[in-house]
Amino acid sequence: MTSGRQDLDSIRQMVESVLRKSEERFRQVVESAPNAMVMSNSGGIIEMVNAQAERVFGYDRAEILGHPVEMLIPERFRHHHPGMRASFYASARSRPMGAGRDLYGIRKDGSEFPMEIGLNPIETDEGTKVLAAIVDISDRKQKEERIHAALKEKEILLGEVHHRVKNNLQIISSLLELQSAKVTDPIAFESLKDSQRRIRSMALIHQILYQSKDVGHVNFESFLDGLVPTLMSAYVTDAERVSLSVGAVDVRLPISAAIPCGLIVNELMSNALKHAFPGERRGEINVNFLHQADNRVALSVSDDGIGIPETLDIAQTETLGLQLVSLLTDQLGGILTIHRADPTCFLLEFPIER
Repeated sequence: MTSGRQDLDSIRQMVESVLRKSEERFRQVVESAPNAMVMSNSGGIIEMVNAQAERVFGYDRAEILGHPVEMLIPERFRHHHPGMRASFYASARSRPMGAGRDLYGIRKDGSEFPMEIGLNPIETDEGTKVLAAIVDISDRKQKEERIHAALKEKEILLGEVHHRVKNNLQIISSLLELQSAKVTDPIAFESLKDSQRRIRSMALIHQILYQSKDVGHVNFESFLDGLVPTLMSAYVTDAERVSLSVGAVDVRLPISAAIPCGLIVNELMSNALKHAFPGERRGEINVNFLHQADNRVALSVSDDGIGIPETLDIAQTETLGLQLVSLLTDQLGGILTIHRADPTCFLLEFPIER
C-alpha cells in the first residue's frame, strides 16, 4: 500500500516537474520574442508581458500586470474592446485582430502609435488565455504616407502637364485657323483644316486625361463622345442624312496607345464622312472598340456608303490620311484589315499593356 502511494507521489512530482519546465520554457520564449507579447485572461486582465512590451508601451511590467488590457488602448476605442474580446472567446482561434481596420496603441506618455496584433488562444489549467503579439508599425505607416504623398504629387504634376499640352495644342489649332483665313487655294485650305482637326483630336485626349482621376489612361468612350460631334459638324450639313453609332464600353488605353489610336479614328471617320456618302446619299457609320483576349483590343470603323473602288491601291495611296493610318498602325504594333464594301470596314487590332 505504501509502495503504491509512493509511486503515485513520484508520478505526480514528475508531472509537476514537466509542467514547470514547460511553463518556464514558454515564459522564456515569450520573453525573448522580437514582438511585444501581452497575455490576458478572459476578463481582460493582463497576466504576462515581455521585455519588448515594456519598450513598446513605455511601462515597467509591474505597472501593467494585474491591470485591464484596455489601459494599452486609446480611450476612444476602449468601449468596443470587451465586446471584441467576448467575440474572440466565443470562437477562439489564432487570427489577426481587427483585420482590415487601423489599430492603435497608447504609450505611458499618452502618445499613440499604429500597430498590428496577432491573437493566439493559450489553454491553461485556469482556462483559456489570450496571447497577443503586437508590432509597432509606425515606420511602415510613415513610409506608406510618404509614398502616397509622392504619388499624389506626381499625379498633380502629370495632370498639369496634360493641361499645358492641351493648351499649347489649342494655340497651334488657333494659329492654323488664322492661317486658313488667308488661304484662297481650296486644296491648301482643306489641308490646313485637316491638320487643325488632328491637333484638336490630340488636345481632346489630353483634356480627358487632365479631367480624369487616372492621368495615365484615357477613357476612349469619353474621347469618342467628344470627337464625334466635332467631325459631324465639320463634314455633314444635314445631321439626319448620316447617322453614327459608337460602342466603346469600358475601354481604357495608356497614353502611348491613346494618341495614335485617336488619330486613326479621326482619319477613318473623316474619310467616311467626306467620301462615303456623296450628294444626298444617306447612310450610317459604326465605330466599335472592344477588348479581346491576351490584352489586345479591336477597333473597327465601318460604313454602308459607296465603298472603296477596286482600282484604288490603298497600300500605294498618296492620301495623307491613309498614310497616317498605316504609319500609326505600325507604331501600335497592330494589324489593319480592310474590307472595301458592303460594308466598308477598317479593322485595327493591336496589343495594350494593362
